[in-house]
Amino acid sequence: MKKTKIAYWVLTGLFAFVMTGSAIPNIMVNPMSVQGFHEMGYPTYLIPFLGWAKLLGVIAILVPGFPRIKEWAYAGLMFDLIGATYSVANSGKTLGNWAPILIFVALGFGSYFLYHKRLQEKANGYAASGKAQGKLTAV
Repeated sequence: MKKTKIAYWVLTGLFAFVMTGSAIPNIMVNPMSVQGFHEMGYPTYLIPFLGWAKLLGVIAILVPGFPRIKEWAYAGLMFDLIGATYSVANSGKTLGNWAPILIFVALGFGSYFLYHKRLQEKANGYAASGKAQGKLTAV
């Protein structure tokens, strides 16, 4: 259980760092974000919305508890990354411009997988110790 916990926090920390690093420039509507959105044909008014959504998603995956919100946050962050990958790939950019995003997708999937593995381990621990009386709280 300790190895899973360490791996979870390493992957989740890296994932949160990457997504926060993407959210802050979007919130600030920096010129690089504006240029990228123009190249892909998207309206610039979406930039700060996506930035705030990413930042709120990062907060949701880092705060203990609130399992339903955490599920939605993981989904939203993954939709953002997969949508970004698709958009950049279909805007005529080379593989070298969009393939690195797949590393961040893998971080997100790894964090999500380990989140559920921790929940399962915790549930198994409660069942084994005879404490399985109430609902399982999120890790």
